[in-house]
Amino acid sequence: MKVLITGATGFVGSAVLRELLRAGYRVRALVRAASNRRNLANLSVETVEGDLGDTDSIWRAVKGCSGLFHVAADYRLWAPNPAELYRTNVAGTEALMVAAAEAGVSRIVYTSSVATLGLNRDGSAADEDAPVTLDEIISPYKRSKFLAEAAVLRLVREIDLPAVIVNPSTPIGPRDLRPTPTGRLIVEAAAGRMPAYVDTGLNLVHVDDVARGHILAFENGEVGQRYILGGQNMSLREILAAIAAITGNSAPRIQLPHNLVMPLAYAAEAWTRLLGRGEPFITVDGVRQAKKLMYFSCDKARRKLGYTSRPAEEALFEAIEWFRADGYSLPRPRETVVDMPQAGNV
Repeated sequence: MKVLITGATGFVGSAVLRELLRAGYRVRALVRAASNRRNLANLSVETVEGDLGDTDSIWRAVKGCSGLFHVAADYRLWAPNPAELYRTNVAGTEALMVAAAEAGVSRIVYTSSVATLGLNRDGSAADEDAPVTLDEIISPYKRSKFLAEAAVLRLVREIDLPAVIVNPSTPIGPRDLRPTPTGRLIVEAAAGRMPAYVDTGLNLVHVDDVARGHILAFENGEVGQRYILGGQNMSLREILAAIAAITGNSAPRIQLPHNLVMPLAYAAEAWTRLLGRGEPFITVDGVRQAKKLMYFSCDKARRKLGYTSRPAEEALFEAIEWFRADGYSLPRPRETVVDMPQAGNV
């Protein structure tokens, strides 16, 4: 079977691509002309140049494919022009889905995000049914993913789009070229440049586990259903302590109140706008989101798909090891580190 993948040059997409090749699929990738193609090096993949804003390239890409993995997204937690996020993530997704349906693609996996899901007020792990409205979602990126997922579900109802939705939590691991915001946090912490932290929590998952979850969803998922692909729920304090154990650094002990960090976020955004390039390390929306514990349960994916995930410690170790090999000035990861608590596994 030949399948089309978008986002194959990126962090999650490159992991999905490798998993598809391991599973024996023939793969075509829609790749932007200006993309960094390091993650495609030495892989047997056909490429079609184009992007989600180019209708002709979308049609060239889907023609002759039986399956589609739409992994690509404009993943920026801060953007000087948020309209760009909506163009790619919402309009681009809908255009690709319609083209795939008209081209006769028989099976689709759409990569959404846990950003589209609600959170439990008591801090317990939320599942796919946790309610949320668009007004409750923070940041243009997350709102764009909410609207894109809604568009996919609408097309499932209206044109029988054969799409299954996966909602990765916070992937970490190798091949994070940009890096992602979480990858940047890992690099800073591993380099000993995070002397303090705020009270928040994330669900960490190895990017290769997320990739395997995509294949499981393609082969076993139910059309119109969504599945959280997650791993281990951890507070930021626990994450930083685990990184310190891996690198041999001292873990930060100073917890900063959110209201003290907020002025720094405004300043960071203003400075980035002044420079006209890059992304601020701290964002206003990020601080607002950090007031909530972003904990999730992937019980549904385990039951329905046979999904599994490894301990977050392994993912952190491999991420640090990859960043160091890629030229970042980081301590060599220890061969053995203290065991992390497993209570957060879900």
